Amino acid sequence: MTDFSSWASQIQARTESVLGALLPSAEVSPHRLHAAMRYAILGGGKRVRPLLAHAAGELFGSSPETVDHAAAAVELIHAYSLVHDDLPCMDDDDLRRGKPSCHKQFDEATALLVGDALQSLAFQTLAQPGLCPDAQQQMKMIHLLAIASGSRGMAGGQAIDLASVGLSLSQQELEFMHIHKTGALIRAAVLLGAYCAAAPEASKIQALDRFAKCIGLAFQVVDDILDTQADTATLGKTAGKDAERNKPTYVTILGLARAKEFARELHSDALNSIAPFGAAGQRLAQLADFITQRSF
Repeated sequence: MTDFSSWASQIQARTESVLGALLPSAEVSPHRLHAAMRYAILGGGKRVRPLLAHAAGELFGSSPETVDHAAAAVELIHAYSLVHDDLPCMDDDDLRRGKPSCHKQFDEATALLVGDALQSLAFQTLAQPGLCPDAQQQMKMIHLLAIASGSRGMAGGQAIDLASVGLSLSQQELEFMHIHKTGALIRAAVLLGAYCAAAPEASKIQALDRFAKCIGLAFQVVDDILDTQADTATLGKTAGKDAERNKPTYVTILGLARAKEFARELHSDALNSIAPFGAAGQRLAQLADFITQRSF
């Protein structure tokens, strides 16, 4: 088996190529919008969600070419959420992935349209005729991504986040918010990779779903920790932004030491969930390590 670093680099490069081909050229009208779309998504990011989709796809024997499109669809939704998240009416951040945010590089109206267009392209990609041999399975995938992106997923989590600024939330309330805001799309990435297979076993999907929920929550806990400990250059976005805006985080609610312990507990639960897969689950286990051990 290829070592994790080499495998991840291959998937990241593959994802970049697929996204580059899916996105309209900046030479095509409307030029500015298409240039901004490409600016927002190409040439940056860890591609955690495509990595998760491909790892799950390998576990279930999915076609890599089919997973390419499912992974790209999730990444397009993720990129759209970042563009909108950085707008002044949301989290108001001027930096993303180490470069000016989309609305700073272009303008706010263009950034708004970029998010809209990336979301539309995500569903266009996943709805491509013949993507899956089983049309019902493909409809199930579209349905999953729609829920993960909407008011019962990422958008709903963002609404709760905005409404929670300055409030004191319980751990349960904070978890509810992030299960939607961050966790829903991570869960979708994992499950979509598996659903690209012809007939994924229900019992295996259940174990994978548990893994996805644990790792999705762990991702946010680690993000909260890094926001207090890492600098802007390391993060690629403005450090300390949560504290500046008085947003509730796992660090403010639990304290730094307990937040780190909670991340380790979620990591352990994630690994336990995929233990029945044995060696076949190694890529997912490596990704769990990668997500939860990001420099803290």
